[in-house]
This record gives sequence, C-alpha cells and structure tokens, in this order.
Amino acid sequence: MKTVLKVVVNVLVWIILILALLVTVIVFSSGRNNDVANLLGYIPLTVESDSMKPTFKKDDLIICKEVDDIYELKEDDVITFWTIIDGKKVKNTHRIVGINDFENTRSFVTRGDNNSADDDMPAYAGDIIGKWTEVKLSGFGKVMSFLRTQKGFFICIIIPMAIFFLVELYKFIVALMEVKKPELSEEDEEEIKKRAIEEYLASQKKDSGGGEDEQSGSGS
Repeated sequence: MKTVLKVVVNVLVWIILILALLVTVIVFSSGRNNDVANLLGYIPLTVESDSMKPTFKKDDLIICKEVDDIYELKEDDVITFWTIIDGKKVKNTHRIVGINDFENTRSFVTRGDNNSADDDMPAYAGDIIGKWTEVKLSGFGKVMSFLRTQKGFFICIIIPMAIFFLVELYKFIVALMEVKKPELSEEDEEEIKKRAIEEYLASQKKDSGGGEDEQSGSGS
C-alpha cells in the first residue's frame, strides 16, 4: 500500500512540475511576443469578451494554430487576428463570414457569433495570428491571466518548483547515505541478533532474581 501511495505521489509531483514548466514557457513566450505565446505552432489565448457566445465566452482559454497557407482558410473558420478597436491594437477572435480577393490580396470579413453585424474592418493576411482548433478550456483563461501576474507566478510556479527540488534533494541525500552504510554479512546479522537475545534474557533473569530476593526478605 505504501509503495502504491509513493508512486501516486511521485506521479502527481511530476505532473505539477511539468505544468509549472509549461506555464512558465507560455508566460515568458507571450511576454516577448506582444502577449501571444507560441508553443510549436500552437497558441493559447484568453478570451476577452462574450462576442463569440455560445461557442466560447469571456475568460475561456482557447487553442489556436498558426496558419501556414492563408488560402486554406474558408468561411465558417474561427480566426484570431489583430484589429483596431477604440484606437487600440487588440486581438480579436471571430468567425469568417466572407472572403475578399482583390489583386492577389486576400482579406476576411468576420463577425462574432453573438453579434448582429460584421466587424468594421476586414482581417488581412498580415493581421492573422492563428486559426481556432476548436479546443477550449472553460474559465481557464482567468487562471492564465492570474499566473502572468508576479503574485500568481510566485505562488503557483516558484513555490511548487522549489518544494519539488527540495524533496528531490532530500531523496538524493537519503539514497547517498544508504549507499555509504557498510553492508553487514549474514554472519554479522546473526551475531547481532544473538547478542540482543542474550542481553534480553540476562535482563529478564536479573529482574526475576531481584523479585525473589524481595519476597524472601519480607518473609523474615
């Protein structure tokens, strides 16, 4: 039972470590690339509005993939792209509802599933970040946003990783001490057991003898 529990604990510790490292890579990668992380062509993004409900909603985490060929995109695909809203350059994730081809230039008319009108500006090839893979984690985007803060990164990443390495260091030291212990032969082990038994019998005999003396003394 203890062996099974030990294996389960080790597996959980490694899972936590892997997740911590993955989040670390995402956080640092997004920090260097305009808040857009890229892991081998896959892009995790936090949904920032409800314009695509019920497909996904604010604070969900969605996974997009880099677009290798712009001409592979078609109507009904959901894409993430850079656009201008209220004078600011922001990320937007909407569905393609139309495609414009003009003089070897392709742009996409987009609209949120929860919106009644198309977006004001088309998405051009250079604006596209990626295509949604239809993978989403409900509410996990809020967690990712917290992990990107200094407080969240310290609590959820630095502390677990420090505990993991301290535990592994302790295991290493214990294993090293076990290796350095002199191995006893079977004869030595038998001799130790024999001496222990003899000492135990001698102590019992002494206690028994002391008890008899006390009884004979009280009788006189």
